[in-house]
Amino acid sequence: MRKIYLILVSTIVLAACESKKSSTVEAVISKGDLSEIRAKKTEIETRQQEILNQLDSLNFAISKLDTVKKLPLVTTLVTQNTVFDHYLELQGNVSTKQNILVYPEMAGILETVNVKEGRAVKKGDVLATINDGGLSQQLAQAETQLMLAKTTFERQQRLWDQKIGSEMQYLQAKTTYQSQENMVAQLKIQLSKTVIKAPFDGVIDNVFKEKGSVVSPGPGAEVFRIINLSKMYIEAEVPESYISNVTNGKSVEVYFPVLGKTVHTVVRQVSNFINPNNRSFKIEVAVPNKDNQIKPNLTAKLKINEYTNKSAILIPQSIISENANGEQYVYLVKNTNAKNEGTATRQIIKTGRTQGDIIEVIEGVGSNAQIIEEGARSVKEGQTVKVIKY
Repeated sequence: MRKIYLILVSTIVLAACESKKSSTVEAVISKGDLSEIRAKKTEIETRQQEILNQLDSLNFAISKLDTVKKLPLVTTLVTQNTVFDHYLELQGNVSTKQNILVYPEMAGILETVNVKEGRAVKKGDVLATINDGGLSQQLAQAETQLMLAKTTFERQQRLWDQKIGSEMQYLQAKTTYQSQENMVAQLKIQLSKTVIKAPFDGVIDNVFKEKGSVVSPGPGAEVFRIINLSKMYIEAEVPESYISNVTNGKSVEVYFPVLGKTVHTVVRQVSNFINPNNRSFKIEVAVPNKDNQIKPNLTAKLKINEYTNKSAILIPQSIISENANGEQYVYLVKNTNAKNEGTATRQIIKTGRTQGDIIEVIEGVGSNAQIIEEGARSVKEGQTVKVIKY
């Protein structure tokens, strides 16, 4: 090797010496003789070509004698069986089936309003009362008449049982008693409508009317809004292609971007109807809400675990290439020696589901395979490569 470099140096020195013996370029140019300038140019080009030829010979000799191989450097990953959970990502809105407006059942003036906004109430709690307009007095009078009608009927019945008196008197007493009984029952129903009660456990979200307001049944006459925040759910639409995978009981991770909060729950109901317009079906997901932070109409992002492979082979999508036939392939390193040198081998694979930058390999590569990661785009089939490890 040292002799080769000495030859190279000698060649350059000789060329320099010869250039000193001949006229310099500047001297020839200063003479202004065109033929002499052209001759000088030819002389220099000839010497240049001779040096290039000698350099090629030296490089060839170096490549034959150099024992250090210049192999492509690659990094690898070793495959292993991994639990792979694939998630279907959807978006939905929070709802509750116990979010209603409370209306009065009869017209009148609000006599009392017993609750304020934000108050928790139990089913049956009295929220407000409406002036009964004399119904209570009518009921008291009707109950007095009912007692008299009952006494008269019972007396007439005893006489009739003893065959005393006419049947007409007995029937008339019975009819009067039953009629009065029905009247009392109707008045009680009417009077009960003057009391507005909570239909279920919940929180008073809005109070729309104040004490003394005139109210009446019908749209626009709501008095309260009551919401039960403990029975929340999310409704979302799922593409029909997932109908066999998204079923009741499937685990769901729910993230609320506004709250920065994640809860874990399950699918509680799956619709049996496929929407023909967008080819999707609806699901309901129960939402635990112990701290009452989650509100109706809040946007939520859902991740449904619709597929699990307990022994999956996972690799980065970036290391997969595709041939002219549309087949996917990766490069494996095989027959690795003690110097971490091995042979790059192209391997056709089939892939399954993806999750982010990771893809599942379902055919072509098993566990403990050494797949080229960095440098995969620059190697060739059968090429010797050197594996470097960080």
